[in-house]
Amino acid sequence: MPEEFQPNSNSSKGPTMSRRRLITSLLGFSIVATLGGVVTPIIGYLWPPKRAFGGKSEPVQVGTAGEFPVGQGKVVPVNDKPVVVVNTEQEGVKAFSAICTHLGCIVEWDENRQIILCPCHDGRFSPFNGAVISGPPPAPLPELPVSVEGDAIYVTQI
Repeated sequence: MPEEFQPNSNSSKGPTMSRRRLITSLLGFSIVATLGGVVTPIIGYLWPPKRAFGGKSEPVQVGTAGEFPVGQGKVVPVNDKPVVVVNTEQEGVKAFSAICTHLGCIVEWDENRQIILCPCHDGRFSPFNGAVISGPPPAPLPELPVSVEGDAIYVTQI
């Protein structure tokens, strides 16, 4: 009589896993990994990390006088917040928060019109005092302290 084939009869190979158990394990792992990939960003959104920014702010160098000739301006980061810095002929270097007071869009310097412009809803601000010239913004842009030391221009975020 022929011997019957027994796949697990050789005990020297160690424990074996059935195909069904392998596929079930892989399926379980993929479900857990997918759920982790979906839940992790949601938790990060609901509980954002705390910033190391304290209550007092030190002046931050935003550029040099050569980078801001008269009639020029640009948006620069100061302590992770956008600031628009403008060199006006009458008032000199001025800095304002670059967050529009209407819906929070980032404003930009419009060199042709010589104004600060919000591209979202065509809000226009004065480069001299941040006042609203036209459009829907309800309040002027907050002005920030600027200091010029030698060739360097510093802005303090308040």
